[in-house]
Amino acid sequence: MTEQSPVYLRVLELLEMEGIKTLFGIPDPGFVHMAATAEGRGWQVVAPHHEQAGCFMADAWGRMTGKSGVVFGTMGPGVANLAAAAIVAHKENSPTIFLAGNRAREADQRVKRGRIQYISQPKHFEAAMKYTGVIEYAHQTDDIIREAIRVANSGKPGPVYVEIPMHVLHETPDWGPLDPPEDYRLTSLSASAPMIEKAAEAIAKAHSPIILAGHGIFTARAQSQVAELARKLGCPLIQTSGGTSFFPGVEDRTFAYGFSQPAIEAVEQSDLVLAIGTELGEPVHYGKHRHWESGDTNRKWIYVERDPLSIGVNRKIDVPLVGDLRDIVPQLLNAVEARADHPNLSGWIASQADHRAKLAASAPNDMTPVHTAKLVVEATRHFPENGIMVRDGGSITIFTWTYSQATPHDVVWNQNLGHLGTGLPYAIGACLAAPGRPAMLITGDSSFLFHVSELETAVRKKLPIIVIVSSDYAWGLEVGVYRRTLGAQSPETEAHWGKNVRFDKLAEALGARGEFVEDAAEIGPAIERALESGQPTVIQVPVDPDVNATEAPNYEEYATWGAY
Repeated sequence: MTEQSPVYLRVLELLEMEGIKTLFGIPDPGFVHMAATAEGRGWQVVAPHHEQAGCFMADAWGRMTGKSGVVFGTMGPGVANLAAAAIVAHKENSPTIFLAGNRAREADQRVKRGRIQYISQPKHFEAAMKYTGVIEYAHQTDDIIREAIRVANSGKPGPVYVEIPMHVLHETPDWGPLDPPEDYRLTSLSASAPMIEKAAEAIAKAHSPIILAGHGIFTARAQSQVAELARKLGCPLIQTSGGTSFFPGVEDRTFAYGFSQPAIEAVEQSDLVLAIGTELGEPVHYGKHRHWESGDTNRKWIYVERDPLSIGVNRKIDVPLVGDLRDIVPQLLNAVEARADHPNLSGWIASQADHRAKLAASAPNDMTPVHTAKLVVEATRHFPENGIMVRDGGSITIFTWTYSQATPHDVVWNQNLGHLGTGLPYAIGACLAAPGRPAMLITGDSSFLFHVSELETAVRKKLPIIVIVSSDYAWGLEVGVYRRTLGAQSPETEAHWGKNVRFDKLAEALGARGEFVEDAAEIGPAIERALESGQPTVIQVPVDPDVNATEAPNYEEYATWGAY
């Protein structure tokens, strides 16, 4: 039996079968029917104030769910606004699905010029996309949508682009039965038995194993499994700069690579590294430079990686486990024997706790404007137990790496490209994926201004988002660059902007709560009031601009990322 229905409904049905029922995009004459139909079917439909922000929301929603976020853009300008976000999704390995409207493809073949809102769109996205497809005929819908989803989530995840001309979107052909999608994550994504055996043998022989934990563990939603593996191996977890979330039950044995002395010691003493969910890129010195140089000749590497082309690129790998970490980590759990904790683990745990307490105590308490370190200490001391941490900005991010007192289980930030302005959209997408859970965004003021209009989206969706704005009224890192490069008397051209900007008042104008806090002791109470209100709240904290520009902690470590 066949059934007639429009293409836009068929697209929704295909996405539903993948467990996706959230849609981001600004409704326009082409997509209003899809948006209205989706909402009628119980979908969560979210209109941002800029398509780029909508993509960032879809990205964060996907990171929190382990599925592909979906964003759409209207033909011409709406799709153009997605172009920068496509580059971000590519670099962030985000399997976001871009749905693009357009006029009839025949316009490509016409000689006439000056058609309104028409460009040949796919060529502007091809370099950033794992897949681009155009549904030129309605009967192609099932094949192209499913191919896009399959490609986005196979191998190294990445974004995909599907264009649907408006006349096709509304066609109502006779559809065949909607068969369940093939599960492309089954046994083919497990590692081979001989390689698992080889990995288990290497682990059994090791005296000082460590797990190098990347952001891929978080996006795969495999935190609990990796935590169980760390306990079974009795080893520390070393966070990459991207993998900064903490896993349940092993928070105390988790140390930040390069920014934690226990992490440096554990790396230097290690004779085996089990790398999971990481590209082994510059922020970890490719696994062979700087902190890895000591003992490198005798250190064995086991690498869990979906993309076989990534094996052996940045460093030699002894035991490559090619497949999905969601399949391979359970294999390892079954294959390895439980072992006692590393003899230095308790000492590292005590050292880390002591260091964190000393950092909190050392943050200057009597400065006006507030010292950036003190802002971070007070904000993270009041981080909600079930909260989602979102990060954005330059100097404030570096201060947060060092001075944070929180151990959040969910952290979302733009760790690969370092794209400013993603913070508020990320917070919105994350909260929509985890209803009822509050998000705390710690951001710089310059980065917050990129998409500040999305505060209205947070208000409209009634999301418990707390925004802590570190306000130095400048491009803080760039001020530091000016001074280091051109000297203390450098002109600092266009690195500063108006000191009269009041984010708290701007928040109120957009329907959110706002507070202006100049005393560090009032940061915590302001956060508690925000949590009690359950409303989107912006807390603006002026910070000392000279400190923010020139005293970023561990900057020397950060500066080594591009040195090799």
